[in-house]
Amino acid sequence: MKRVDDFRLRFGKQELVPIMVGGMGVDISTAELALEVARLGGVGHISDAMLPTVTDRRYDTDFVKEKLQQYKYNLDNSDKSAVKFDLGQVAEATRLHVSHAMESKRGEGMIFINCMEKLTMNAPRETLTVRLRSALDTGIDGITLSAGLHLGSFGMMEDHPRFRDAKLGIIVSSLRALQLFLRKNAKLNRLPDFIVVEGPLAGGHLGFGMDWAQYDLHTIVTEIHQHMRAEKLDIPIIPAGGIFTGSDAVAFLEEGAAAVQVATRFTVARECGLPKDVMQEYFKASEEDVIVNTISPTGYPMRMLKNTPAIGSGIRPGCESYGYLLDANGSCSYIEAYNREVAAHPDAKKISVMDKTCLCTHMRNFKCWTCGHYTYRLKDTTHKLPDGSYQVLSAEHIFRDYQFSTDNKIALPD
Repeated sequence: MKRVDDFRLRFGKQELVPIMVGGMGVDISTAELALEVARLGGVGHISDAMLPTVTDRRYDTDFVKEKLQQYKYNLDNSDKSAVKFDLGQVAEATRLHVSHAMESKRGEGMIFINCMEKLTMNAPRETLTVRLRSALDTGIDGITLSAGLHLGSFGMMEDHPRFRDAKLGIIVSSLRALQLFLRKNAKLNRLPDFIVVEGPLAGGHLGFGMDWAQYDLHTIVTEIHQHMRAEKLDIPIIPAGGIFTGSDAVAFLEEGAAAVQVATRFTVARECGLPKDVMQEYFKASEEDVIVNTISPTGYPMRMLKNTPAIGSGIRPGCESYGYLLDANGSCSYIEAYNREVAAHPDAKKISVMDKTCLCTHMRNFKCWTCGHYTYRLKDTTHKLPDGSYQVLSAEHIFRDYQFSTDNKIALPD
């Protein structure tokens, strides 16, 4: 019976434990979690989602306060086109977060940063360019392009001195998305170093419609493997979404995957950024408590716990402070939904918005409880304590269980 530890992820001459922990935002995949995964020989991720907000919390910057002061005059205006990010501050926030991780790194593993294209920030191309290039400037081992097709992202980095040095990969959920990406970037003579294939059971935003249940990760991975062989392309394929045990991982590795990406089990690691009370909500969840809805202003379906406080919340849009999902015209579908409800209930002191949510504010405050499909199984990975709560795990325990377990077994903590 093979174990994950019988395989290795290879980037050139470097060999790693074939476990990649996904980049969960906002600051759920913390630098501390990524550092521990790297120490153990795998690939850890930090997320660049809302980094100016994250650095205020972690490194005592004042980016949010300064932005709010600059645009306070616009708070009551539904037109947010004037609300812009200071690109210098975006770069500085990225440098602070990445440098903290890279300067603290120990062990033989690697640290990547997850960059979401859907964080459009009222200047999609300009802000994404700064985010990508600043991460490279600061020595990140690799970048994982997520939440979008990223047809222009390699072009934003092509003249950077580390463009061919850093490990650059993309998350796709279909062969078609991968083909579009490869075709668009063919002229750069630069293939991705890895491809994460994310299936319909993943957490957070999904690369599928509301028909997600009709799709299967194994089928998508097999289709992409076949295409890569036909095109004579040798790029590491890394399945993701619903890989809950070491045995789940081995099934993909035996079929030719280079590694697996996992995340859900690490949401209840001590090193994870979720508050401890929210971790207990994840532990307590039943299968019926895990839902997929369309409240995200990004347009992507999103998986979360059904008791997440963000659902139905009618808070005023926080674009002057945050505004990470404003499109190139300064619009966000939550603003439209909020204004509609305010107009429909002019005398109400508190309104409810059911169809969309202010994702920036709620993610910043850990009030949007995004999760993977198998979150309801987390209670089976630990002990229930006498007070009714569940024992929080260490990242090392979870990593080692993936690495060495067999027969679909999950080792409980000491």
